[in-house]
Amino acid sequence: ASACSGAFPVTGGFARSVVNYDAGASTPAAGAMTAVGIGLVALFFTPYLYHLPVAVLAATIIVAVLSLLDMQTIIETWRFSRSDFSCLMITIAATLLAGVESGVLAGVVLSIGLHLYHSSRPHYAVVGLVGGTEHFRNRQRHDVLLSESVLTVRIDESLYFANARFLEDRIYALAAENLAITDMVLMCPAINDIDASALDSLEAINERLASSGVRLHLSEVKGPVMDKLQRSTLLERLTGKVFLTQFEALTELDPGCLCGARGAHAEGLRQPGD
Repeated sequence: ASACSGAFPVTGGFARSVVNYDAGASTPAAGAMTAVGIGLVALFFTPYLYHLPVAVLAATIIVAVLSLLDMQTIIETWRFSRSDFSCLMITIAATLLAGVESGVLAGVVLSIGLHLYHSSRPHYAVVGLVGGTEHFRNRQRHDVLLSESVLTVRIDESLYFANARFLEDRIYALAAENLAITDMVLMCPAINDIDASALDSLEAINERLASSGVRLHLSEVKGPVMDKLQRSTLLERLTGKVFLTQFEALTELDPGCLCGARGAHAEGLRQPGD
C-alpha cells in the first residue's frame, strides 16, 4: 500500500527482516527479488505448500532470529558485570514478551537507573605510600606504608547531590575507626566536577572533623574543581591546606612516614647475605 500511494512504511516485520539479512541480502534490490519470489510461489506452488504445517514455517523464522543471539557476548557480560548482565537479560525478556519498543525502553530505563545507583555510591579507598616511590595506592590491593597520624582517602567519582551524603557517612565512619589521626587528606584526582550539595557536604565534613580535633586537607584537586572552590567559602574555612600532590601533603604532615618508607625500600633492595 505504501508503494502504491508513495508513502513511507512506518514499520516492518522484524522476523522477515532477519530472514532477509540471514539469507545474505545487502542491497534494497533484495526486497524486490523477495516480492517476485513470493509472487511466483503464490501462483504456482500454493497447492504443494498448502498442507505444510504452520509450525514448520515458524521454525524457519525462529532459526533465523536465533542467529542474532550472540551467546559469547552474554557469557562475557556475565563474567564482567552481574549488574550489566541483569540489565541485558531483562531487556531481552521485555523484547520477547512485549515487543521491540518496550525492550528498548526497558533497557534505557535500567541503564539510567544503574548509572544513578553506582554514581550515588562512589568508590573510595584509604591509600598509602608505595615504598621507594611517590605513588599512593589502595591499602587493600597493595603493600603500602600508612601514617599513624595522617589518613588519606582517595575519592574516585565526581561529587554531586546524589552521592554527597554517602561521602559524609563514609568519612565520619573512617574518622571514628582511626581515633589517633590528627589530619585527614581527601585525595581528589578523579573528581572532575562538584555541585553545591557536595560543597555543603565538604563544609559539614570540615566542621565535624574540626570538632574532633582533626584537620581536613585536600590534594591533587583539578583546575575546574578548584575554580569552583575558590568561588566558595570552603577554602577560607578549611582547617587544613590544599596540596598540589599527595606526596607533598605527606611530606609536610608526617615526614617520619617518609623516612620509614625510604628505610623499607632500602631494606627491600638488600641482597641475601648483605
